[in-house]
Formats: sequence, C-alpha cells, structure tokens
Amino acid sequence: MALGPRLDIRQTQSLVMTPQLQQAIKLLAASNLEIETFISEALEANPLLDTGGPSDPGEPERIEIAPPAGEGATADQLMLAGGGEGDAPLDLGSVDRDFDTGDGAGPSMRDAEWGAAASGSGGDFDDMPDWEQLRAADITLAEHLEGQIGAVASDPQTAFIARHIIGLLDEAGYLTIPLEEVVDDLGVDIFDAKAGLRLVQSLDPSGVGARTLAECIAIQAREADRYDPCMKALIDNLDLVARGEVERLKRLCRVDDEDFADMLRELRSYNPRPGLAFAPAETGTVVPDVLVAANVAGGWDIAINEDTLPKLIVNRGYFLELNAGATNKESQGWLKEKLADAHWLIRALDQRQKTILKTAAEIVKQQDGFFRRGVAELRPLTLREVAEQIGMHESTVSRVTSNKYLACARGTFELKYFFTSGVASADGEGASSAAIKARIKALIDAETAKNILSDQQLAEMLQKEGFDLARRTVAKYREAIGLGSSAERRRAKKLAGAS
Repeated sequence: MALGPRLDIRQTQSLVMTPQLQQAIKLLAASNLEIETFISEALEANPLLDTGGPSDPGEPERIEIAPPAGEGATADQLMLAGGGEGDAPLDLGSVDRDFDTGDGAGPSMRDAEWGAAASGSGGDFDDMPDWEQLRAADITLAEHLEGQIGAVASDPQTAFIARHIIGLLDEAGYLTIPLEEVVDDLGVDIFDAKAGLRLVQSLDPSGVGARTLAECIAIQAREADRYDPCMKALIDNLDLVARGEVERLKRLCRVDDEDFADMLRELRSYNPRPGLAFAPAETGTVVPDVLVAANVAGGWDIAINEDTLPKLIVNRGYFLELNAGATNKESQGWLKEKLADAHWLIRALDQRQKTILKTAAEIVKQQDGFFRRGVAELRPLTLREVAEQIGMHESTVSRVTSNKYLACARGTFELKYFFTSGVASADGEGASSAAIKARIKALIDAETAKNILSDQQLAEMLQKEGFDLARRTVAKYREAIGLGSSAERRRAKKLAGAS
C-alpha cells in the first residue's frame, strides 16, 4: 500500500452544548437569589424585556396528588415511643468542637461547652447562654472594646499595645497567637505586653482577651468575686468536668455535694464565648421554591412559589416603536436578536418552573409518609428513582434539587433532604437512614440515668422493631447525630444529677 497525502470527506454526528443550552442548565441549578440577580442583569441588557410585577393574580401553576389508597393517618408510633421529636429536621452533622491547642499539652476544652454538653445528651443547661438568640450588633467587637480604652488606659503605650491585641482577637473574643509574637511585632518587652493584655481582659464583655477557655472562665469568676481556691481548682480541671468525674473533682476542690453543685451552677452561668454577642449574623431567611399543602380530598396541592420572582414579559409597545425607527439592516438585526433572546429567556424560566414542580410532585408522592407522620416515615429514595418516574435524566434531577427548598406544614426543607440511603427492614422495603437516626435519638432521649443503653442494646431493640442493623452501624449513626457513647452519657447524666 502506497503512502502519500490525500483528501478525505467524512460525515459525523456529535452533541454540541450550545450557549443557550449551557445557560438553561445553569438556570436550572440556580437558587432563587441567583435567578433574581440574573433577571436583573437581563433587564438591564435587553430593553425589550419588562416585568409584569410579581406573578399575575389568579391560580398559580400547581399539581394535585390524590391520597394513597387505604391511607389511614396514624400517629408516629416510633417517635412517640421514644419521646423524641418527629417533625423537625435533624441536624445530622457531627457536633462542632473547636478545641484550642493551648500550650501544646493537649486540648484546653475551649468551645467544648462544658464538656458533657458536647456529647449531645444529658445535663440541664438552662443556665447556659442561648446562642441562637444572639443577633448581629450594630458595632463590632473591636469597636466596642476600643471605645473603652481611653477611659481605663494608664498610659499611651499600654493603650497602643491593647489596641494591637484587640485587632488580633478572634470572633469569640480569644487571643489566638502567643504573646511573644506581640512582643516581636511591636518591639516591646514582655512586661509591657502583659500589661496591655491585662487591660484588654479588664474590658467588657468579661472574658475577652483570654487565651484558653480556663482563662476566660477565670476572668469572669474574678469579676464576680467567686475565684476562691475551690473554684480555681474546678476551673483548672475542666477536662475532668468534661469527663464527668464528679468524685475526683470533689476531692480536688475539697467540697461536699451541696457546695459542688453550687459551683457547677456558677460555672455554667459564665459565657465561654463572650465575643459572639458582637459577631455578624450569618444566617439568612430561606425562601421556599415549592409550597405543599394538604387538600380537602386528603391529597396534596403542590405549587410553585411565584411571589419570589418577577414575571418577565416582552414589551410589545416598545418593540414596535423601535422597529419603526430601525431603518438599516444592522438595527433590524440587533432588534431581532434581542427579541429572540427575550423569548428564549421567558421560555427557559417557564421550563425551569415546570421541571421543579414536576420533580417536587414526585418527591411528595414518594415521601407521602413523611408529610403525614414525620421523619420516622422517611423512606429510602435515590435520584435515579425520581428520574425514571418523571422521564428525565438523573443529572437533571440533581440540578433541580440543588439549592431548592420546599415548605410544608412540618417546616421548610431542602429538596436534597428527601434523598436518603436505606437499610434493610423486615417489610422488605427498607428504612431511611434519617428515620433510623431519628429512632436512635428517640430511644436515647427516653433513657434514664440508671438505664443507659449500650450500642448493642440499641441494635437489639431496633432489630425487634424490624431494622436489620449491626452494632457498629448503630454506633456510626449515633455519632453522626452528635450523641455520645453510653459511658459518656452516663457520666453526663450523673454530672447533671449532681447539679
């Protein structure tokens, strides 16, 4: 066969992602806030686009789901048996524990919230500050502290060092770098740096400028005139408080049961994160994309929340006015291009709404038990199952459920919340991992200080209820919802009983 150059003609077919298709995919995965921003930019770029205000009056687009055959709305027996909460979504993430490294000798228990509370169970912590009620302040922590320097500073150098230290404090009010670095940065001696730190620690709120949790609590105890030798011994052994070693602590503090209980109450009244009162708010209001409500027939009405986004229209009057003045091909071409873009965007947004509604309706249909009886009825569900039922690709369902929220009588949930893995059960259908975690939480919430359940006992109880779980699986789920081991819970309840 001779080798040489030649020309060949070949015809092939391939899928091409057009710019409009790429834009449609981005719109599908975008949240309401991102869509609102996109629409604002589109209105500025295209003069033919206009808003008709919020959704026009009238019946919004909705889907109605009939009640399942033979449905009997019974109480959530699983949750009632354990006394747990069956309606609210669980925080299944690990407990946030931000331990301070201190001087390198081990964790200083900063942010452990008095140790026993970090295990997620046991203990009466009504005296603890309600962190969820903290709101963003009008001024920052640094501004609040610097405003006090002039009235308490003994000399300009100490005030200068104190202001430098204030700038190094973290959000919780802790000094996270060694004092030696302050000395090196400012070129002062260690005695002057300590004087500046003492000045910061004397400011309001009490406890700021501490380097460890123990130092933070000690500052507040001194201000309350409660820093006696017994309290000092208790604060110096916060690790024992965390482990619930009551008898050892009483020996170290040399107090009886009554005095020790009083010291614990005093300890819990202190604020381990004094700077958070001035922290900026990080939570925002979630606006649901889908609204679900029960109808009179016993089924569900699923509707798109059309009040969150403006309705786009083509301004026909302005188009006719511009078209009359378009005297050359270039102007007419530009006008036609803008008109086509406007029509495409309106269709893309309408298709996005319909796809979200269709997907949400299938989710409600699959998770009917959850909407009627709570999280214990949440069944295993995958993206593939929903995609097969609505005739779409799995990746499309994944984009639709990202950053989208559903509001119902039980609360507001992200659509991803309804997709959970499953474990085997006696009925053969399987049970959602979220439902298993809720049941484990309910059983642990119902236990008493004299009857703490081990992981093996939990596994046996769940097996009697039809859940095929091994002990290590129970331990994994228990840790996932931030609940301590049986030994940790026993110590925590014992410590709570002492107070």
